[in-house]
Amino acid sequence: MPISAAAERLGTTARMLRYREALGLVPPTKEQPTGRGDRHRRLSEDDLSAISAGLELERAYGIPPTALAFALRVLAEPAVLARIRSFGERVGRLAPAPARAMDFEKQKALRLLQRREQPQQAAQGRPGPAQSGRH
Repeated sequence: MPISAAAERLGTTARMLRYREALGLVPPTKEQPTGRGDRHRRLSEDDLSAISAGLELERAYGIPPTALAFALRVLAEPAVLARIRSFGERVGRLAPAPARAMDFEKQKALRLLQRREQPQQAAQGRPGPAQSGRH
């Protein structure tokens, strides 16, 4: 379907669809555009469904296309996600990330080792962490 017909069907303009495509909010084309360059790109029913879903998200959350494009970037790029999460924690909008299972298991193993060391240190006359005032 030509972009102008797709825009009419979606209740938007061809210019807005091209803008959304530049933002990465239109699925990549699977077929070669007709005519010169991308000006005559054709959209499939699956493309229209995906674009419609994006438009619905924007309406539901009251966000512009650029915000949706950025949200996709955050989800797709781990480094960006980490920076945004860190910022969210600093401003109090996000709770710190929960400890990972491996961190929990590591802490548990360290506690067990400390318990084993305490009787040995007491037998040798050395103060353990609890006895020396260190934590």
